[in-house]
Amino acid sequence: MEDQLTIRFPRELSKALKAKAARMQRKPSEVVRMAVAEFLQMSDEPSDFPSKRVQHLIGSLETRVPDLAVRHREHLLNKLRRVR
Repeated sequence: MEDQLTIRFPRELSKALKAKAARMQRKPSEVVRMAVAEFLQMSDEPSDFPSKRVQHLIGSLETRVPDLAVRHREHLLNKLRRVR
């Protein structure tokens, strides 16, 4: 047997949900079920450090600036001055 849950949305959220469901050619209730299923698959354990969420990106960029880690502030300020 399926359970039924009644929820109330702010008007803007309800409009956005209905619009998204229409674009997906699905019922709003189906989109909500999909979102809840996705939410429940998320880990309950918070990561120790925010950097863990982007760990796969660390070291993946090539800047061609050999001393960027040491003189990052100076490089950033120079870059900002050039943009203005």
